[in-house]
Amino acid sequence: MQLAALEAFVEALGETVLDWRYKGFGTLTSPLTVTEVRRRGIDLHALGTPMMTIDQSAVADNLMSMATWCTARGLLLEPHGKTTMAPVLWLGQLLSGSVGITVATASQLRAARAFGVPRVQLANELVNADDIAWVSTEQTRDPTFEFRCWVDSVDAVRRIDTALSNHPQAAPIPVLVEVGAVDGRTGVRGLTEVQAVARAAVSSNRVVLAGICAYEGAVPDASTDPAGLAAVDAFLGSAVAAHEALVDWYETPRVTVTAGGSAFFDRVASVLGPLAQQASGRPVDVVLRSGAYVVHDDIHYRHITPSTRGGGPDLRAAIHVWAQVLSRPQPDLIILDAGRRDLPFDLDLPVVLGASRAGSPRTRVRVGTAQLVRLNDQHAFVRVEPGSELAMGDVVQLGLSHPCTAFDKWRAIPMIDSAAALEPRVSDVALTFF
Repeated sequence: MQLAALEAFVEALGETVLDWRYKGFGTLTSPLTVTEVRRRGIDLHALGTPMMTIDQSAVADNLMSMATWCTARGLLLEPHGKTTMAPVLWLGQLLSGSVGITVATASQLRAARAFGVPRVQLANELVNADDIAWVSTEQTRDPTFEFRCWVDSVDAVRRIDTALSNHPQAAPIPVLVEVGAVDGRTGVRGLTEVQAVARAAVSSNRVVLAGICAYEGAVPDASTDPAGLAAVDAFLGSAVAAHEALVDWYETPRVTVTAGGSAFFDRVASVLGPLAQQASGRPVDVVLRSGAYVVHDDIHYRHITPSTRGGGPDLRAAIHVWAQVLSRPQPDLIILDAGRRDLPFDLDLPVVLGASRAGSPRTRVRVGTAQLVRLNDQHAFVRVEPGSELAMGDVVQLGLSHPCTAFDKWRAIPMIDSAAALEPRVSDVALTFF
């Protein structure tokens, strides 16, 4: 895979000046560029709070663990880029063996191409006529650009066909027929409809039928208990049936069968994985789209990741937010300077992992039992034991839940050597583009 364009984009981001325009960087005595941070490094505690960080050692472990796990099962990985929208992390994923990047919207697709990503899957419908024409033009402009999008209706196929009708030289767009679940999200609801959508695709000279896609995380009954896992397996079985119904219809040399978010990719490996081993017919690439694995978390994915049931790689939480104690208005209550503008809260509230106090040297603070119970826009309410040592000015490390709604709150994220260190060192900065 040619990654020179993406590498050049990441290198060029090094000229970004980190100052008051980025949360926490205004405390620097003089602004630094990303490149200067890479060359010199800075102490995390020289930056302001609140501040989200990425543990580079944990990211490195996660990249290696996931790549090894996928390779051992003959699976390809095209991670969902919407999780981070951070070119430096995408580059790390691609250098670790991922075959491309998945995105959720046409806007993210355009960003991916601006970054220089050579292979992109749009895990959604391509609806806007201007976006459809742009994709086709981009394919014509760059023959090495690999693209696929999803369709879940005859109308979706016809919309692409119509949008390209005034572009006779336009490159046809490869599509994957999406299999859905009743009362789920998008996706075709039955085998008859799958065949109807596929028939529309092969009847068009502006669309190429390239495979089957699905998202098991949207199944209404999906969960980690036995009944929920059985529902996931049954749904993935319907994707296998859809593939088998279309096996003679595909129009690409290799067929893509893709599923797998960050919660049930072990079940995808079990149910869809055998398709990649079939000796007859066109070769099948079984592609996972897991995105959160690269940084994992301390709550949501920690509890539902496949390794908790013996079915996946061991992953480490790499994202944290550091917040300062503003006040202790009651013996059992502290107020932190991080709130909803800084912390994900759609699935779970953050958890207190530890705390430290400025000094020479810096020291750890005994926290005792502490629970974050409420968030305002700029404040966090933490219940503590009356005997807790936490005091004004102490810095508290928070574990997070749901990476997808953590990254979108930060435009510049320090990348540190280790979140477990008493004095973490920043050696790079991940810039995000939401």
